[in-house]
Amino acid sequence: MDWGTDLWDQYDIIDKHTQSGLELVEKYVKFVKERTEIEQNYAKQLRNLTKKYNPKRGCKEEQECRFSNHQSFLDILNEMNDYAGQRELIAENMMMNICIEITKYLQELKMERKTHLSEAKKAQQSLESTYKQLDSSKKRFEREWREADKAAQYAEKTDQDINATKADVEKAKQQANMRTHIAEECKNDYAAQLQKYNKEQSQFYFSDMPLIFNKLQDMDERRVRKLAQGYVLFSDTERHVMPIIGKCLEGVTKAGTNVNERNDSIALIEQYKSGFERPGDLDFEDYSQGINRASSDSSLGTLGTPKGPLELLGKNRSKPFWLFSKKSKLSPSPSSLTPLSTPPAPSPANGTPSPKFGRDPLSYCLKEINKTVKPRISSFRTLGRMPTVTEDFGHLPPEQRRKRLQQKLDDIGKELQKEVDQSEALEKMKDVYEKNPQMGDPASLSPQINQTAQNMERLRGELNKYESWLTEAGRRGDSMLRRDTLPEDALSYRSHSNNNGSTHEPYSPDGTHSEEGTPDPSQAIYAEFDDDFEEEEELVAPIGQCTAMYNFPGASEGTITMQEGEVLSVVEEDKGDGWTRVRRANGNEGYIPTSYVSISLSK
Repeated sequence: MDWGTDLWDQYDIIDKHTQSGLELVEKYVKFVKERTEIEQNYAKQLRNLTKKYNPKRGCKEEQECRFSNHQSFLDILNEMNDYAGQRELIAENMMMNICIEITKYLQELKMERKTHLSEAKKAQQSLESTYKQLDSSKKRFEREWREADKAAQYAEKTDQDINATKADVEKAKQQANMRTHIAEECKNDYAAQLQKYNKEQSQFYFSDMPLIFNKLQDMDERRVRKLAQGYVLFSDTERHVMPIIGKCLEGVTKAGTNVNERNDSIALIEQYKSGFERPGDLDFEDYSQGINRASSDSSLGTLGTPKGPLELLGKNRSKPFWLFSKKSKLSPSPSSLTPLSTPPAPSPANGTPSPKFGRDPLSYCLKEINKTVKPRISSFRTLGRMPTVTEDFGHLPPEQRRKRLQQKLDDIGKELQKEVDQSEALEKMKDVYEKNPQMGDPASLSPQINQTAQNMERLRGELNKYESWLTEAGRRGDSMLRRDTLPEDALSYRSHSNNNGSTHEPYSPDGTHSEEGTPDPSQAIYAEFDDDFEEEEELVAPIGQCTAMYNFPGASEGTITMQEGEVLSVVEEDKGDGWTRVRRANGNEGYIPTSYVSISLSK
């Protein structure tokens, strides 16, 4: 069955059908293009998502990748990035193999269809032209035959007329014969035109148009076949990358199975284990023996007790280690910002207001707060000091110090091995040059050999130095933990002072002072305790004296009690925070409100 035989009279249907088929191809190409845009946008969003959650270089999350759960999450992000690449590959293959190829083929089909329809139109126009000639010859024959019939009737009538002359009869007969001859010629012409039209019509309906319809049928079938291949490519394009996508998903599953909670716990222990022992029991302090302290060392404080400047500035040297302390270094309580955190001292005995407060105590308080809060806030930025980094890692806890020293030894050993290998290679090359002078000058290798020897000597010296530090760290790791008099040794890792006030600086095995360096970010956790544990300081000489104008209870930690009229030595003047550091004759030191005393500094 074919269109030329069965659809010989359905030209318009074939025209519409082929046009509809081409429009379907265009619609499918447009559909695939939109699908590729979706895939590209999806891949782009996936890449942006993975980039958003990938840790930046040097950030805290990157340092935590040693844990399996963090590393597995990074593996998942990498797999999703690869997954996005496969979605991009799907979009690219669909665009190349379907959209571009079918669009190119569609243009060829449009040109072919246009050619076939043009041939059909020409054949139809030729048949119509022949038909018009046939119709013209037919009408002429009909007209001439009528004229000939009239002429014949007139000749016969003239011949029977008794009054007509012989000449009139002959003229009428000649006219009739002429008309009859013309009619016969028109008849022959009509017959010829009819034969020609019938031949062309037969050619048109049985040969030309069936051939054109069959060509259109072949074109449409090829179009359907190409479209079917496009349908298959639509699925095959994605199916070809499914194994890789499956591997990506398997990688995600593997990342989940690689998480080991026990190993993560061990890694955390290995990273942050300090090696210190737990704090020992506090000694009993017998206040009945006349020991007058600013505050009890064993007191952990109460929620309602305002905190004094010593605690705020990290100068509470004797406060015990408190594991769950939540005090923020940069967010002190409002009660510790100014000396007005404690209730103002009562007025003098006569009941008149304090000259410091004037007639409006509230206005004075507001002015004092405004004056002292700003300098205090600016000073908070310097509170979170990191421990001083030393070359022998003495600022680290014993366990972490041993690990860092061992790591340093391993790095130096690898570098030394490289230098040794390079030295051996240079020596062999030198021997080759000496045996074969044409290959090179042995003296040209001397600078490199000397430099390698110097590097080896330097590395061996560093190796010995770090080995001695490692030996010392292993020997002293536990002995330094039981110094109850200086509990800050276990946390601050700074320079320490002895009982007579002499300061011990960080040292190296050769007795030289180690240089400061950049703080180790992995040990930043120990900086939290810098405010609570400070080094012992030398007793400084007084810079003046002050006389108490009011009583001060000294209830806040780090302050000292004061009675009206008492004379105290000024150790440190007010830095703009409203507190002055003073010392009694018995050596006790503490802070008092500057507005409560009259100060006279030595010149």
